[in-house]
Order: sequence, then C-alpha cells, then structure tokens
Amino acid sequence: MIETRTLSLADIEDLSFAALVAAGTSPENARPLAVATAATEADGVASHGLAYIPIYAEHVQCGKVDGQAVPKLEVPRPGVITVDAATGFAHSAIDKGFEQLIPLARQQGVAALSIHNSYNCGVLGYHTHRLAEAGLVGLGFTNAPASIAPSGGYKPVVGTNPFSIAAPGIDGKPAILIDQSASTIAKSEVMKHAREGKPIPVGWALDGDGNPTTDPNVGLKGSMAPSGGYKGVGVAVLVELMAAALSGATLGINASPFSGTAGGPPKTGQFFLAIDPAATSRDLFAARIAELANSVHEQEGAHLPGDGRKNKRALAQTQGVAVNTATLARIEQLLG
Repeated sequence: MIETRTLSLADIEDLSFAALVAAGTSPENARPLAVATAATEADGVASHGLAYIPIYAEHVQCGKVDGQAVPKLEVPRPGVITVDAATGFAHSAIDKGFEQLIPLARQQGVAALSIHNSYNCGVLGYHTHRLAEAGLVGLGFTNAPASIAPSGGYKPVVGTNPFSIAAPGIDGKPAILIDQSASTIAKSEVMKHAREGKPIPVGWALDGDGNPTTDPNVGLKGSMAPSGGYKGVGVAVLVELMAAALSGATLGINASPFSGTAGGPPKTGQFFLAIDPAATSRDLFAARIAELANSVHEQEGAHLPGDGRKNKRALAQTQGVAVNTATLARIEQLLG
C-alpha cells in the first residue's frame, strides 16, 4: 500500500520552489514551475506534479536544463511572438510569452506564440487553461523526444506530443478543457509504474519489436502505443509540425530524453494560439458553449473534457492533496 501525506497547495508550491532553488534554479525560473506543480497536483495529475521535481532538479544539476536561463522574447510580425527559452524551463518562457500574447489576442482577435530551445512544459492543459481564464480560446501544442513508432514501423520517430484546447464559458471561467497526448497514455504514467514496480495494462506500450507488453521497463525501451492506431500517429505528426517545425525547435527524433541524464538540453518547442471569441462569433460564443455544455450535463453520468479536473481542483483548494511519501522523501533529500 502506498503511504501518503496531505499537503495544502501552498505547501506544495513552497516545497517545489525550495527544492528547485536548492538545485541551482533561479527564483525567477523556480516560481512559475512551483505554481504549475501545485496546480497539477490539485488537478489530480500526480504523474506530472511533485514526482517530477527530483527529475527537474537532476536536470538542472547535470546541465540538461539551465536553471539560470533568461528567456528572450521577440515580435517578428504584428500577430506573432517568439520566445527563445535559452535551454531553460518551458514555464518561464511561456510566462514571458503570455504576458504579451494575451493582450495581443484581445487587440487583434488572434495571436500566436512560438517557443524554441525549450523543455518539458508539464501538463499542457495547465497553460491553455490560463488562456481560457483570460477569456480567450487557447490552443497549445508541445513536442517531446521520440517515443511513438509510425504506422507499420517499430522505431519511434515522434513523441507522445500532446495538444490542448481550452474554452471560456459564459461566466468567464474555463468551460471545456481538452488535453490529450497522441499515445494511449502519457509516457509519464508508464515511468510512474516503472518506479513503483507495477505492470502496465496491455495497450499502453510496445516492446522493441512492436508487440504489446505489460512490463513498463520494456515499454520504455520500445515505444508508446498510439491512441487510435494510425489516427494517434497523425495527431503526433500534427503536433510535431506545430510545436517543432513551426517554432524551429528540435524534432523529437533528435531530442534528448526528458528522463535520465543522457544527452544535453532537449531543445523541444511549444506553440500556442490565442483567439478572442468575440472577434469571430459576433458575441455568440459564450451562449453556444453554454448550450453545448448543458446538452452534455443534462444527461445523467455524462461529462465534458476537463470537468474532472475542475472538481478535483475545487476540492484540493479546501482539503489539500494526498502526496506520496516516497516522493516527499526524495524532495527532502534535495533540501538536505
């Protein structure tokens, strides 16, 4: 049985921040990542939360991530913002980009943010959710080191490559949040099972010959199973086009792993589109989203993408989050 300890969201943020700074991350870079870690735990996505802090710290210490990096922002065209993450954490680069992306989208109706020389951005939906909180429709793409083989092949060429879309509702709060990877399950979940010595369900990963496996370690050496077969591969390629090719970032096939210390900075990318729905819908967007949401919620047991996260976050804000004590022990070691 896994032992847990309940922490408040403020405690999770403070612990994450302290561990990242102790590992050599600047306070300016540690804070956005700590805030995102707490929000991720609140959303119930533990695989991307505190469990990643020791990995982030290790990557700062081995040079896979520059904890002192200062992102550089440029505006090459009126509706386009680019950020060079300078091989630092993606969260700092995204924060810097959003500072201009949000007002620019409100002003022009639509704006794009391209980020290169970046790193793992954690839960992609966390970032698009912020755009929806600002009253914008947010689309996000992020590529990852290759872990999915093409249809008919067995050698990984594209990453699990998530995409996300978040839409504001009639009350200004996010109404719909879609956040999904191109694989059947996020690779971090397979890594979590490997750490805990648990088998994975059939259909999560494939061995080196392209056969299904229940051994997470074998799956990590092989490839992730694409969601929906060739359709999942198509999604992965779409995201690779948006997050890597359009941003000028490193393709997943050339990126170093997000786990372990092998290789230098992965230099992957992110791409965001922010759209002001008032500019395209004649102010009918909120009503349409409300009608769509109601048509789902009026059915007993039915739910929209993102409903579960909203419910968990509300509960976490008052009751805290149960955190794996083994994860806490690893973080406490970082703090000495």
